[in-house]
Order: sequence, then C-alpha cells, then structure tokens
Amino acid sequence: MTQPAAAPQEADLLLVERTLAGDQRAYGLLVLKYQRRIQRLIGRMVRDVDLVEDIAQETFIRAYRALHQFRGDAQFYTWLYRIAVNTAKKFLVELKREPSITESYLSNGDDDETSWQKNEQSSDETPETVLAAKEIAEVVNRAMDDLPTDLREAIVLREIEGLSYEEIAVAMECPIGTVRSRIFRAREAISARVKPLLEKQTSKRW
Repeated sequence: MTQPAAAPQEADLLLVERTLAGDQRAYGLLVLKYQRRIQRLIGRMVRDVDLVEDIAQETFIRAYRALHQFRGDAQFYTWLYRIAVNTAKKFLVELKREPSITESYLSNGDDDETSWQKNEQSSDETPETVLAAKEIAEVVNRAMDDLPTDLREAIVLREIEGLSYEEIAVAMECPIGTVRSRIFRAREAISARVKPLLEKQTSKRW
C-alpha cells in the first residue's frame, strides 16, 4: 500500500531534521524550495536590486545557523520570513536606508489573487489609462513607503504573500486582533491616498 505524501509542513520539518543530522543536501532542498519566494519578498523591501541576492544568501546562512531553534510550531516559511525581514532591515540600517516597498509587485504580474494589480482593468488600454494606472501605482507605492513598519509588514504578508491572519500573527509575534487592526489601518491609509485619483479618473471619462 502506497504511503500518503507528507504535508508541506511535515516535509519541511523532515528536511530540517535531516539537515541537523548532517545531511547537507536536505538543506539544499529547503533553499531551492524557498529561494525565489524569499528573493521576491526582499525585492519588495529594498529598492536596490543588486542587494536582493546578497540579502537572500545571508538569510539562508542565518537560518542554517539557527536551524536548531526551529521547532515546527509554525510553518518553515513563516519562520524563514522573520529571518529574511530582520536580515533586510540590518542591511538597510547599515546603509542608512529605510525599508521601502518597490513597484515591482504592481508590475510583475504576481500570482497573488489579493494583490491590487488584479483589481486593475486591463481592457480598453489607451495612453491615458496606462498613464493613470502608472500614476495610481506610484501613489500606492508612496503610501506603502509612508506606512509605519508594523503596518507595512502586515499588509505585505496579507496582500502580497497571501498568509492567513493566524500565520501573520505568528510571523509578527502578536495577537490576531492586532494583525487585523494593522491590516485595516494600512488599507484605510492606502485607500485615502488612492481615492482622490480614482475619482479624478472617473470624472475624466465622461
């Protein structure tokens, strides 16, 4: 009788255990599995594309060194996410920069169904609508930049990474109620900035 496939979380935990037992290839599989996702996450935090690969590499080095601390209580990606965010912040502090969301997630056709790009109209494209979409994207980007760090992290985890409220609570080490509050406040702040532009575009059409 064929054994059922292990759930992703169980599979990750097994790879962690194999790594700790001395199987370096097992950690290579974890890196391979999450490398692109971590790079995309870091790419949304820093503007300098050249830094993304360095920060991602440092993230996996730090994770390897701290692997004995992973207990499997949360998903491996949630644990790895915290290391990636902290590593990116460390790089940015050293460069005397502030974390900032880039426009890449608005233009790269991310698969996340909850991303704002999915709500944009793709039909009837004209130079005017393309310009308007770009203008809105820039306003969203600036609004994200202006959010306090805790609100920005929460909205990125929910809208871009697609994590559940429970997973975000674990990643941000705070109650679910706090997560909901942060996401609500972030959405309200971004909507307040975008609404005047949308109203202006609507009035232009007729």
